[in-house]
Amino acid sequence: MTVAKRTVDILGALVLGLLLSPLIVLVALSVAVRDGRPVLYRSERMTTPRRGFALWKFRTMAVAQIDAGVSGGDKAARITRNGRWLRRTRLDELPQLWNILRGDMSFVGPRPPLRHYVELHPELYAQVLRARPGVTGLATLIFHRHEERLLAACHTAEATEAVYRRRCIPRKARLDLIYAQRATVCSDFRLMIATIWRRVGMH
Repeated sequence: MTVAKRTVDILGALVLGLLLSPLIVLVALSVAVRDGRPVLYRSERMTTPRRGFALWKFRTMAVAQIDAGVSGGDKAARITRNGRWLRRTRLDELPQLWNILRGDMSFVGPRPPLRHYVELHPELYAQVLRARPGVTGLATLIFHRHEERLLAACHTAEATEAVYRRRCIPRKARLDLIYAQRATVCSDFRLMIATIWRRVGMH
């Protein structure tokens, strides 16, 4: 990560954290009142092929004792009414401003993978995770909705796992590597604006 990119991340996270603090408090209260505790969801993700970190989100699903892999149709019944709205607007990802400040993530980059998939595809993720993981990125903008549709059609954990590994991981990795080859502060800014525009355009 370049000094310029890290500087933008720190300043951006600080400014957004201050500006959005009322919204963050409101979302936290909404989760607490409607869905109960815990308000936050913690998931181990990888920032490099060997180093993991705790990624934070607002909780959008009913708590389960055993939870593994990505979310597909097999987990749809666990998504709360409040959680559907948070996922659609991506407000569930506001706590990741803390991950950006810590240096675990950037605003723009490949989505941080679960350790399970890095261990299954070490050579692929050795290339992808040369770039710092991000909240949004080229793969998120281009492939995220298609990925959601693919996984929504899966009604068992086994089917979700198979589809994600066979159809999602390779396509996202190709886009992530394209991003890494062309990444600049300006291109990151364009991807951030495109992400915001897409979310605003959904309402």
